[in-house]
Amino acid sequence: MQAVTEGDRRKEIRVLLGQIQAHPGRDWSDVRRRLATLTRLVAAPRQG
Repeated sequence: MQAVTEGDRRKEIRVLLGQIQAHPGRDWSDVRRRLATLTRLVAAPRQG
């Protein structure tokens, strides 16, 4: 299994935002929850 990097998360955020912009009339509730989670993960200070 490969580790998920911050870059992977940022890329997923860009892809999801692009999908929302391309199809604004859809119900994006689940995707918005995922975006909130990804944003928190990216914004969290790194522990190491």
